[in-house]
Amino acid sequence: MGTVYVNQEDAFLGRSDERLKITHERRTLLEVPLLRIDGIVVLGRAHFSPALMGELLERRIPMSFLSPTGRYLGRVEPELSKNIFVRSAQWRASEQPERTLHLARAFVRGKLKNCRNDLMRAQREHPELNVQKAIESIQQNIDALPRTENVDSVRGLEGAGSASYFAVFEQLIRVKGFSFTHRNRRPPLDPVNALLSFGYSLLRHDIQSALNIVGFDPYLGFLHTQRYGRPSLALDLMEEFRPLVVDAMILGCLNKSVLQPTDFESEPLSGAVSLNAEARKQFLRQYEQKKQSRFRHLVLEKQCTYQEAFEIQARLLSKYLLGETHQYPPLILK
Repeated sequence: MGTVYVNQEDAFLGRSDERLKITHERRTLLEVPLLRIDGIVVLGRAHFSPALMGELLERRIPMSFLSPTGRYLGRVEPELSKNIFVRSAQWRASEQPERTLHLARAFVRGKLKNCRNDLMRAQREHPELNVQKAIESIQQNIDALPRTENVDSVRGLEGAGSASYFAVFEQLIRVKGFSFTHRNRRPPLDPVNALLSFGYSLLRHDIQSALNIVGFDPYLGFLHTQRYGRPSLALDLMEEFRPLVVDAMILGCLNKSVLQPTDFESEPLSGAVSLNAEARKQFLRQYEQKKQSRFRHLVLEKQCTYQEAFEIQARLLSKYLLGETHQYPPLILK
């Protein structure tokens, strides 16, 4: 199973027997059995046959649509899971301050611990890095989490910890030609921010799909505030995965020179920076490879891929909300 990324502008997606067939100007770009697909991400403009659209919805295969620069636009969802009990537990918990606070702390603890561990690993491998103060600052924010009395305070610690992490992020880039001073977006104004925004859009597609499979309402979160059209729960669950999947993959792409400064282009008026078409294919391949890489899940005590971990964490979240466990364990890797 995997995600199909459609990177060709004006590609046509149709159904041929039990296969997805992608063509462009009468040339076949891809044919793959529908059984092997668990999601489709379209970058730019594409056309779908009605027969294929119906088949995708019938098979519960979600489709996400991104702009050519990787900005998230929207998605087509199959019908919600019939597991009303999970959504009912989610709604009840959202009205219980103690449970909401527990989950908000857990999402932030997962993110900050993974950020801290990334910096500690980098310092062990490269003792010349000056990241100790950032590690200590992130640790202080982690230590303060149990003393928070409301979600706003948790958000404040998340913001402070993330600022410390991104303040030294440039030191993790060990090749010339790339720089990073701070996080910017909408639009991203430099190559590193362009990669981060693009990667987080792809991660959002995967996390939201996992939440739908388990039966959640992705728009009702605990850490992120409710806003019209905002998938707050998907953004909540993304937090622990950002450093593990997207940040790590991007640093790998840069430090192994998979991507070069010449792979980027900028829009003259807005200054928006994005990957060119050829480099975008390489980035998508790297992201898919990262999702399929394996590690040992400490709660389940078995090997799994990040792709599987998206759904595992969603199911652990449902167990907490249904009262089957006393706490939600975020995914933390050393």
